[in-house]
Amino acid sequence: KRRKILHRRLLGGRAPDAHSDPVVPRQLFSRYQVEESVEHLLAPQHSLAKIERNLVNSLFPVNRSKHRLYSDLQTPGRYGRVIVTSFQKANMLDQHHTDLILKLHAAVTRIQVPRPGFNYTFAHICILNNDKTCIVDDIVHVLEELKNARATNRTNFAITYPITHLKDGRAVYNGHQLGGVTVHSKDRVKSAEAVQLTYYLQSINSLNDMVAERWESSFCDTVRLFQKSNSKVKMYPYTSSSLREDFQKTSRVSERYLVTSLILVVTMAILCCSMQDCVRSKPWLGLLGLVTITLATLTAAGIINLTGGKYNSTFLGVPFVMLGHGLYGTFEMLSSWRKTREDQHVKERTAAVYADSMLSFSLTTAMYLVTFGIGASPFTNIEAARIFCCNSCIAIFFNYLYVLSFYGSSLVFTGYIENNYQHSIFCRKVPKPEALQEKPAWYRFLLTARFSEDTTDGEEANTYESHLLVCFLKRYYCDWITNTYVKPFVVLFYLIYISFALMGYLQVSEGSDLSNIVATATQTIEYTTAQQKYFSNYSPVIGFYIYESIEYWNTSVQEDVLEYTKGFVRISWFESYLNYLRKLNVSTGLPKKNFTDMLRNSFLKAPQFSHFQEDIIFSKKYNDEVDVVASRMFLVAKTMETNREELYDLLETLRRLSVTSKVKFIVFNPSFVYMDRYASSLGAPLHNSCISALFLLFFSAFLVADSLINVWLTLTVVSVEFGVIGFMTLWKVELDCISVLCLIYGINYTIDNCAPLLSTFVLGKDFTRTKWVKNALEVHGVAILQSYLCYIVGLIPLAAVPSNLTCTLFRCLFLIAFVTFFHCFAILPVILTFLPPSKKKRKEKKNPENREEIECVEMVDIDSTRVVDQITTV
Repeated sequence: KRRKILHRRLLGGRAPDAHSDPVVPRQLFSRYQVEESVEHLLAPQHSLAKIERNLVNSLFPVNRSKHRLYSDLQTPGRYGRVIVTSFQKANMLDQHHTDLILKLHAAVTRIQVPRPGFNYTFAHICILNNDKTCIVDDIVHVLEELKNARATNRTNFAITYPITHLKDGRAVYNGHQLGGVTVHSKDRVKSAEAVQLTYYLQSINSLNDMVAERWESSFCDTVRLFQKSNSKVKMYPYTSSSLREDFQKTSRVSERYLVTSLILVVTMAILCCSMQDCVRSKPWLGLLGLVTITLATLTAAGIINLTGGKYNSTFLGVPFVMLGHGLYGTFEMLSSWRKTREDQHVKERTAAVYADSMLSFSLTTAMYLVTFGIGASPFTNIEAARIFCCNSCIAIFFNYLYVLSFYGSSLVFTGYIENNYQHSIFCRKVPKPEALQEKPAWYRFLLTARFSEDTTDGEEANTYESHLLVCFLKRYYCDWITNTYVKPFVVLFYLIYISFALMGYLQVSEGSDLSNIVATATQTIEYTTAQQKYFSNYSPVIGFYIYESIEYWNTSVQEDVLEYTKGFVRISWFESYLNYLRKLNVSTGLPKKNFTDMLRNSFLKAPQFSHFQEDIIFSKKYNDEVDVVASRMFLVAKTMETNREELYDLLETLRRLSVTSKVKFIVFNPSFVYMDRYASSLGAPLHNSCISALFLLFFSAFLVADSLINVWLTLTVVSVEFGVIGFMTLWKVELDCISVLCLIYGINYTIDNCAPLLSTFVLGKDFTRTKWVKNALEVHGVAILQSYLCYIVGLIPLAAVPSNLTCTLFRCLFLIAFVTFFHCFAILPVILTFLPPSKKKRKEKKNPENREEIECVEMVDIDSTRVVDQITTV
């Protein structure tokens, strides 16, 4: 009974039918939520554009602003949009295509959204005109008049571009409705390769918004079905929900690629921890290292869900952040285990591992927490970057705890297995070689092991050299990279690296295009591509809002306003009305009362200006005097929408003009919300993280044994970040939210891999630089190489995901890993052999109080003619 009551409440008071499932939906037991608002994630949280939007909405409410169907006047709302073009670049204004477009328009207006007891059509949810009829794009009226002119054989009807006139005298802007336009003299349209139709919908309440959302889905289905029956034309539908759906689609299309990535990483991690010796091999530690990282990532995801956080597609980068940091820490512990003596107890070996590896791992973890913590602070103005950094911080913190506890316990367990000479996989006692002589070859191969009683003292330190990577570094690579003849080529490659990085760094561009974060082969990509191809002659419609009561009757004020909007295509009331007054021979120097009365009366009486009533706000005073409180006009700049920097410069120019002008005005377009302060907002987390990292390095210089470690580490981070930024620009990656997050991670990834290497070299004494470079590579090179191989293998499937977001993620992370690996295994080993610190000056001075006593005994032959042997005792 309780389940039925609860289910009735879930169904909105309706009783469940016989086929309904009485089980409570799983959503009640899950806090998992998906972020629906792309603007909330990717637009700067604090910007002047949002303040301007609130002011515009207070002056001109949405129900007044949608009367004029220019592209996205002040808020997009709910809408459906379609671009119609031809595969053969045909003229879309000829008779065949005109009839086709009008048929499409009729099909769209007949779309029905079934609801219980009623079917909603476009007429029920459209924006209404003053005469209670649906408002449609002006291009529809243009095409209808063109069709009627052809039916009546009228040849005097002509379409001009970008402003044309209808038979009722209205001047309408068609710069965003006609694309690929070819014009005759006097802007008369000869042909147009594309036509765009827009259908705005009401969303005044939750029911209306739900119906409008379903209508958008039916709209896309209708357009696709219409194209199937008309294969010679190409249609690109787009709705207000397309960007959100395509942004979240990345998560769905990435699932099987992430599973493939996980399988490859598990396989590579197991192989990297394995060796021929079945006792000293540690395949389970490779797997348990990934389990540790997975537990930390899931813990962070659970905490985010419990605290009300919402999932978005940028979280796909968190597992790869954890993979780079967590795997290196576990492999470094395994490398330290190999350096311990086998005759020690497991507790002593474990203590030596923690003492050798946990200090550097703790410092790098602290660096991660500081840099990502700054990114998760309120100083970050991009919500997607802040949430990503917050999630990464939590995951890294728990990964540190799990490595100390879970992975450390696993290391102890495998240590006891090794000490008891049990098989590393099957945990079975391994028999001695004598007992395996009669066994098959494959059986002897699986149970190959070296026993301590069979090993001499000189061979005990080399029991782990059968590991492929250890053998490769110690016997071959260390001697090769420090060879005198190899060093000049490495320096030459580094100079080439710096040259190309500088070339790319000088071409860095900011990526505020939202199509860079969605899946490929989607409505957003197809529509955006078509829009930039056919409709990029003019900028988006910019609202020019005068929010003070100015002397409109004053000729100088009129000239000032027209001067401010010089260079734009003015598609609204002000200039048109002034021309109307001049045609009526009305002086613009009328008194204020007479002017405002005539202004109001002309809007009420003149039919060609009746639709401009929404562009002026009148205020009636106590003495029946009418005042104009605010007004607006709409401007279009002759610019390229594909050039985002040009549009951003246009915004900044208008902003500066609004501050210095005599008339108080603001400019606004919904795209300004994403562009406003985008550069500063985007670079803020990276800038703050770099400052915090440098501060931490400077502060730790007083705590470490030698400050040269921090000097070298800072120079290495700068070199890696400089190269990554340059090469990602050459690889067509813009500086957007995803790439900035990757650059923050790149700081920590470089410190993670290079800090132990530099520390071992700088603190080394008594031997030459070359000797300590080799020693540093032998000690830490295996862990770096293992983590790099696993990381690259995990990244490879990411390159195949059909999404621009994951494409940016792959390119940035791949460059970070490759450039860091290049520095660890080529640049640093070569440069450190001839740059400070000098090892000759770092020998410890002998204490004069601790004198060396040397006893020399010579053995001579009987004739005392030659020395047979000499024994020296210190």
